[in-house]
Amino acid sequence: MIKLRGHHLFCLLGYRGMGYSKEYVENMTRLHQMLRDNPKTWIKIVEGPDQLCEKYPNSGEYHCQNANIYDRDAAILEKMELTIGHILTWEEIESRIKTHVSPSDIQHVCETCTWRSYGVCEEGIQDIHHGKGLREVK
Repeated sequence: MIKLRGHHLFCLLGYRGMGYSKEYVENMTRLHQMLRDNPKTWIKIVEGPDQLCEKYPNSGEYHCQNANIYDRDAAILEKMELTIGHILTWEEIESRIKTHVSPSDIQHVCETCTWRSYGVCEEGIQDIHHGKGLREVK
């Protein structure tokens, strides 16, 4: 079972192999590929730092404990009608994205995210809406 916080549900949709450090990218790529290969993987929604945060580089302020990040987590979970402790498959998460999320939601929900300007999260949501699943990371 993979433990994920709210905003990482969207980050995985937009993931294209970029990240904060080599270790972070390796961890994110491994987890992303696991979900691509097996969408029936169980996910537990957690509050605060998760399995992706484990590899966030220790270079100043710990981004994963920032109040803005907790706010983003809460907004995304509310949008998807999920709560802390909820356990479901990645396939079910994709289904909730199809039902509850539109690409334009990124502009509001992820307003303070530095990755937003790349547009990859909107593309990821569009892919889910078109039944394509997570994109291959090359």
